[in-house]
This record gives sequence, structure tokens and C-alpha cells, in this order.
Amino acid sequence: MSERKTIYLCLAHMSEEGWEQKYVKEAFDTNWVVPMGPNVNAFEQSLADFVNHNDNANDNLDRKVVCLSAGTAAVHLALIACGVKAGDEVLVQSYTFCASSHPITYLGAKPVFVGSEKDTWNMDPVLLEKAILDRKAKTGKYPKAIVPVALYGMPYQIDKIMAIAEKYGIPVIEDAAEGMGSRFNGQVLGTFGKYGVLSFNGNKMITTSGGGALICRTPEDANEIMWYATQARDAYPYYQHTAIGYNYRMSNVCAGIGRGQMKVLDAHIAHHKHVQALYEELLKDVPGVHIHKQPADPRYDANFWLCAATLDPEVRIQGQENAYKEVIKTAVGGAAGVIHQVDSATTDCQPNENVEALRVFMLGKKIEARPTWKPMHKQPVYAGAPVYTNGIEEELFKVGFCLPAGPYVSDDDVRYIVESIKEAIER
Repeated sequence: MSERKTIYLCLAHMSEEGWEQKYVKEAFDTNWVVPMGPNVNAFEQSLADFVNHNDNANDNLDRKVVCLSAGTAAVHLALIACGVKAGDEVLVQSYTFCASSHPITYLGAKPVFVGSEKDTWNMDPVLLEKAILDRKAKTGKYPKAIVPVALYGMPYQIDKIMAIAEKYGIPVIEDAAEGMGSRFNGQVLGTFGKYGVLSFNGNKMITTSGGGALICRTPEDANEIMWYATQARDAYPYYQHTAIGYNYRMSNVCAGIGRGQMKVLDAHIAHHKHVQALYEELLKDVPGVHIHKQPADPRYDANFWLCAATLDPEVRIQGQENAYKEVIKTAVGGAAGVIHQVDSATTDCQPNENVEALRVFMLGKKIEARPTWKPMHKQPVYAGAPVYTNGIEEELFKVGFCLPAGPYVSDDDVRYIVESIKEAIER
């Protein structure tokens, strides 16, 4: 019997027809091995066609998409385009990956963290408006932008967020890096706000190995973003700069991969939804384990990039007595990269011991089951940053965990994962 493969949370999957290799080969054959080029142009058009295909008949904008080196770069340039400068404040969801907030600090601006509501786990509109009014009272001016995040692909309450943003005249930058293909009321996430961020990292819905894109509402906005992404060069025969630019354009080689990936995007989204439905069915009778579902409201249509769940605090897991007893020495996860050594195995905000014990147990079964994102306002790097929270995201972080959902995850894998969870629970 062959050794069981490791089941990772989400890994990229190439098209069976080999479209990615075809377009990459074209880049080498034509010597377009540079940022920009035919593949970039074609990939941008495919993305624009996708995001402009909305079921909402009231939405008739012809958006443009600019391909960039990373989703983080897309957040950075969107903030610049919204006029964010040093000393300004930006409202950003706390329950997210650091790429949502770090670009704010790149500009010398200040993140103001907003907590989550319980239904989608995303930015709470009530807390958002509270934060806007309180920051105006404290600083004399409104924050310069609002950054909601589609956590694990779940649509945020964008109708309420947009109404509040319009009420106070604050632009919205949608961080849909995890939500490519997710929709609200038939409209693709990333197309409601002034800008929408996409990511093509190796673990996203589609990949270019690395890379990202920014959805822009007008050709003028797209041209401005592209200008900043190509070192902000002015129209002279020599290099003259009246603004600080960045080397953020996507490679023509990477874009070739993206062109091929667009041909399997719909299939990937359908697969993730299928895996979510299977988890929901198989976990429904497992006491203390709750799969995170989208709201019953039919307007919500998540891509389920990752399937998230919670574990009741009273559920006891095998090996729980050993949780957090040893300092981690190496990177955790399939592609976590380099980590700094630490002296303590614990922090003041971490998953419960049974959640950590489940992670370790599942790893022993060759299953990657990571904690959810640690709220940004609990990160040491953001100590002292303003935060408006009801504590929901902190509680979710204590009890939450993510389950594999990518294109390589089969029905048999899901059954094995669920059986492993059952095995981990002490009776």
C-alpha cells in the first residue's frame, strides 16, 4: 500500500490541457521574459471579462484590471491612489492576514482595526460606523480609506459597508485576495468599492506562482495604478520622476500561467463549493465541531477558498495535555518560509489547547489544519493601534481552525479528514 500523501490546505492545480505551459513557452519563444507583454495584456483582459460579468443588471461599469507582482502590492497602490499619506488613518478589518494592514504602515499611515460580526466573521458595519465617528471626534478628520476583507472567501456585508462609506465620503478598497469569484447579490467581490484586490499566490483560487491584481473602476484609475507600478516615469525621452513609483508589474512569464489558470477558475470554484458541502454533511453530527457556513441570505455566494470550523472549548482532544509545552523550531505549514526563533511557546492571544492539540494530531495524520488568522490588533507589531471590537474575532481565533479545500482535495480525502477529527476527539 502506498504511503498517504500530505493533504495541504490549498495548493494550486494546473489545467489538464497544459495551457499554462503553452503560454509560458510562448513567452520564452518570443523572448518576452520581462514585466509586461502579451501574456500580461491577455491575462488582464480575461480578468476584466470575469469581474465585469455580473448578474446584477444595475451594474454596467466596464472595469479594468492591472496585474501586479503581489496582492500586497495591489493594496499598497490602492492606498496611494486613495490619497493615503503619512499620518493618515485607514480603517481595516482586524481578522485578516497581515498583507491587508502592512501596506498602510509602508506609507507611514496608521491602521485603525475594526472587529468582526458573527455571521460572516468579517468587518462589522456597526463597529465600522462607530470607529468613523470616534476617529473624527478624536483627530478632527475622517479616515482616508476602508479595507474590508473576504475572510476565507466569505463575502462581507458589502451593502451595509458601502452605505456607510458613501455616507461619510470614504473610499472602499475591497481586499478580495481570498475571495476571487465570490459574489454578493450576483456581483463579483472587488467590484463594489473604488478598488478591488486579487491575489494569485500559490495557495489561492488560481495562481501565477506569485502575483496579484487591482480591479479599477475606470481606465483613468487603471492608468494611474499602472504608472505607479512602473516607477512613475514622466513622458520624457529620459527618466524623470515627479512621484515615487514602484517596480510592481507582473512578469510576462507569470501572466502566462495566469492565462492558463483562467480556463479552470470556474471549475476550481465549483470544487471548493463541493468540498464545503461535503464537510457540512459529514460534520453535522459530530458534537462540538461546527463548520463555518455562509449566511442563509441568498445574496451570499462564497467561493470557500478555505473551509473553516470551530471547536467547542469543552471538547477534549488526544494529546491535549501536551499542547504548547514545546517551542516550535521550524516553519509550520506547506510553504510558511523562514521564521524567527522565539523563547516562549505561548502568547497572550492564541488558539485554545484543544485546537492546538487537534492541529498536532491532524499533522500526525498528514493533514494540514491550521489556526485561523490571528487578529491584527493582537499582533505585537500593532501594539497600541486603535481598535474597535466586540471581541468576536478574538473568540473565533481561540476556537477556529481551517481545513483543506483545494483542487487536490478529493472526496475520499474529505472523508479521511473528518474520520481523523472524530478519532482525535476523546470519548
